[in-house]
Amino acid sequence: MTSAETAAAQTATKRTLQGVVTSNAGDKSATIMIERRIKHPIYGKFIKRSTKIRLHDEANECNKGDTILIEECRPMSKTKSWKLVKIVEKAPEL
Repeated sequence: MTSAETAAAQTATKRTLQGVVTSNAGDKSATIMIERRIKHPIYGKFIKRSTKIRLHDEANECNKGDTILIEECRPMSKTKSWKLVKIVEKAPEL
């Protein structure tokens, strides 16, 4: 491997996703729900599919209902492999 190839491998872009916080009960942890729409292969109807992801929130700054941006990172625990990048939209205060 040349030095250019190793530099390119080290600076690979990380996946980023956007979702809504469903739970922030754990310390420095949160759970988000990511919804996507897929087309049924036979009938053509669009169906909602969702994925729950656990993430690391170092400053405990996200609250339930916030829309946030997350980035893939090294595994922090058995279930956490994502970290908080920024809060896109805060949930309205009740």
